[in-house]
Amino acid sequence: MLERFVERLLYGSRWLLAPIYLGLALVLVAIGVKFFQEIYHLLTHILEMTESNMVLLVLGLIDLSLVGSLVVMVMFSGYENFVSQIDIEEGDDKLAWLGKLDAGTLKLKLAASIVAISSIHLLQEFVNIPHVPSEQLMWYVIIHLTFVVSALLLGLLDRMSFASHRDHGKDH
Repeated sequence: MLERFVERLLYGSRWLLAPIYLGLALVLVAIGVKFFQEIYHLLTHILEMTESNMVLLVLGLIDLSLVGSLVVMVMFSGYENFVSQIDIEEGDDKLAWLGKLDAGTLKLKLAASIVAISSIHLLQEFVNIPHVPSEQLMWYVIIHLTFVVSALLLGLLDRMSFASHRDHGKDH
């Protein structure tokens, strides 16, 4: 009886994650506000803005959109994997990947997104290269390469870990 109570309590505690995913929805609102603040800045200063500053601003907008997409992916797949399945009516718009991202696939997509975001930051630094100290640029490259290597290793580990499961499925 005690064991069953503890198991139900532990299983029910997954709902403690729900407010965290709601918090991510608020983060998405904040990203949207910042995105449109930057668009306003672009439109009101476009005539006096240099080409390199405009490229930097556009890269920042792309960066914000990638971060927003990452938040959506983590919010929905995390909720569905760890809290409860999201029930969507037949006629409603449904994201093609919803319900198909397990925790391992989510980690890979997360790593790929981090590499993409890091690439944009590195590109911003290269556009602004005359104003970036060499040592600082070196650290940006090292950090970016660390993200790339980590993502590759994560993908390799996933492939090795689940290769037996994939091959096992072909035998049956």
